[in-house]
Amino acid sequence: MVVFAGQGDARRSMGLLWRATAPEEPRTGPGPKPGLSVDMIVDAAVAVADEQGMAALSMRAVGERLGRTAMALYTYVPSKSELIDLMYDHALAELPTGYDLEGGWRAAVTSWAGDVWAFYIRHPWVLQVSQARPVLGPNEFVMLETLVGLLRATGLRGDRLRGIVSLLTDFIRGAARTVAESRQAPAVTGVSDEEWWYARSALLEEVAPGFAERFPMVVWIETDDPAPPPQAPRSGQATTYLEDKARPAFAAGLTVVLDGIEAAVDRAG
Repeated sequence: MVVFAGQGDARRSMGLLWRATAPEEPRTGPGPKPGLSVDMIVDAAVAVADEQGMAALSMRAVGERLGRTAMALYTYVPSKSELIDLMYDHALAELPTGYDLEGGWRAAVTSWAGDVWAFYIRHPWVLQVSQARPVLGPNEFVMLETLVGLLRATGLRGDRLRGIVSLLTDFIRGAARTVAESRQAPAVTGVSDEEWWYARSALLEEVAPGFAERFPMVVWIETDDPAPPPQAPRSGQATTYLEDKARPAFAAGLTVVLDGIEAAVDRAG
């Protein structure tokens, strides 16, 4: 499921993102006025998406979480389209902005990348918001400002860093998406990771005899591992097969990316 940002009214959406436009005052009438705000609605929407996924997000679901009707929300947020923009930018405010450059840009960028990876795992629905049309909210720019500030310490020109910024952000999103989707798969399909892999690995031996002779490079890359990497400490949540592979793959891939940046710095003198 891919969601495109910026589908609502441009002026109202941008005004809400930057808090440049105050929401309409609640209509007067008998009974108490609803105690709602844009921030309350966005917080509730993020909670719905975190717990149930983007597919469960609706103005009605958010209203129910707040003990209100969907109609009560429209006074503050015009539609679900604007709400998604607000949710995305609001969630990005969790990311740290201060990193110590005394240990060099590489250590700082490594810490930044780890924080962004963990953020995506906490909020997997964020990965469903397409980057084809950015939200253009303040926290999105804060995230970019933080990364560019770290990379500027490399001494590379802006035209070189623009490509590096894209490479880093795309790499982290892609690596985190593997973990997020592997966690979602059992609930969506009704089949556990263990059941899925056991059934197919057994069948592969049956339907593809001589697999090792036909695909020697595939077998080699999966078995050439003299010292398995140390396992990262786990939280209380069980991890999937792909998640266990994705974590060391993320670390290895980030190392290669940073090595490439260092090589570019060396070439630039």
